[in-house]
Amino acid sequence: MKNINNEQEYREQINQEELTVGVFTTTWCPDCKRLDMFIDEITQEHQDKKWFTIDRDEFPEISEEQTVMGIPSLLVFKNGEKVAHLHSANAKTPEAVNEFLNDL
Repeated sequence: MKNINNEQEYREQINQEELTVGVFTTTWCPDCKRLDMFIDEITQEHQDKKWFTIDRDEFPEISEEQTVMGIPSLLVFKNGEKVAHLHSANAKTPEAVNEFLNDL
């Protein structure tokens, strides 16, 4: 999974023609640590999508622009548009994340 280091990388990722999943997270969040335990397995199951991770605290403007209120949140983009958003309260189990991705 690509780690976003600047806004240009973020813009390039979300402007892909393929579905691109952004995982908004931080280093201090307990639920993010839980997501870390199973996200690699999920990315393997969903290799038809591009994946990136972005630290909400490092990019507060992007998080605000995308209405990321809680973390972790998974946002799905296509051609620069957000097409789906899995809010933090629903991103706590592998089953919930897989169901969200399978419904795309």
